Amino acid sequence: MEGHTQLKDYLRRFDLLSEVEIDQFVGAFAEVRIRKRQYIVQPGFTAHNRHYVAEGAFRSFVVDDQGGDHTISFAIEDWWITDYNSYIFQQPATMFVVALEDSVILQINHEAEKQLKSGHHRFETIFRIMAERGLAFQQKRMVSNLTQSAEGRYDHFIEKYPQVAQRLPQYALASYLGMTTEFLSKIRNNKVRRKS
Repeated sequence: MEGHTQLKDYLRRFDLLSEVEIDQFVGAFAEVRIRKRQYIVQPGFTAHNRHYVAEGAFRSFVVDDQGGDHTISFAIEDWWITDYNSYIFQQPATMFVVALEDSVILQINHEAEKQLKSGHHRFETIFRIMAERGLAFQQKRMVSNLTQSAEGRYDHFIEKYPQVAQRLPQYALASYLGMTTEFLSKIRNNKVRRKS
């Protein structure tokens, strides 16, 4: 039940809910252990759950017509992940979500979330704030991809998320940053050379 304690701490940071409300909110989530390389969302199947990462790391990605894979997002402890388009509209997913490490998640299903929101306006506010933050993050990422060089995107990621970068396979980070693994290696090697 350690995951539930972490989610309670996460909710306390919003400073919106009483302890009773936090218990009620967290009570709607089930703790699930996930093994490394296990998929929690797959294309063609509806994503019925939203996932809070209590322990571990995940990657969401899509595969293009040529078989190339493109990382959409990562999630480590205290972050959320699912195929949001599938989850919100309850339609078949278009992306994969896979565990990069043995992990523990707390998941809430779509129906339980709807009941939480309809039962208390503050619960709805929590989900709205999470959605707003997610949207703002995606917009920042889009602007960065359009305006920064590959090296600039890498530098920004390493500066902002050093703890995440250390845990990611190189191919996944390269894919997220919109470059090949070879190009990412080249950037890293150039940085090492400049330092020495």
